[in-house]
Amino acid sequence: MPKSNTIPRFLVYLLISLGLAFVVHITILKSAGFPKYDNFIVKSYIVNGTLAGLIYIIIFVFKQKLKNQIGFLFMGGSFLKFIFFFLLFYPLYKEDGNINRLEFAAFFVPYAISLIIETIFMAKMLNNLK
Repeated sequence: MPKSNTIPRFLVYLLISLGLAFVVHITILKSAGFPKYDNFIVKSYIVNGTLAGLIYIIIFVFKQKLKNQIGFLFMGGSFLKFIFFFLLFYPLYKEDGNINRLEFAAFFVPYAISLIIETIFMAKMLNNLK
């Protein structure tokens, strides 16, 4: 994978994956009779996608300089996502005293998809390091 194409390629895969997941997610919600845009679902997809993109770009830029710490940086990025969850989403979801399955899915689906795409591209990056 040429260096010049790696970041745009990652971002395209991430955007397409999250976009398709979002359409499927809201279609399922609508067909089940639930509100499509409830539980901060749009905010969740945007925050997870943005964080995944930023984390990947930062690690990619510093991959040669910090090649022995890439795994720790990746774990730090995942930790950062959890911090965002607990600061932005958790208080909103806990307002009624519990987190239901729809609220959990609104955050976890984009988080999991972003993590899978990040992991695939991170593994390719590590395999290409010399």
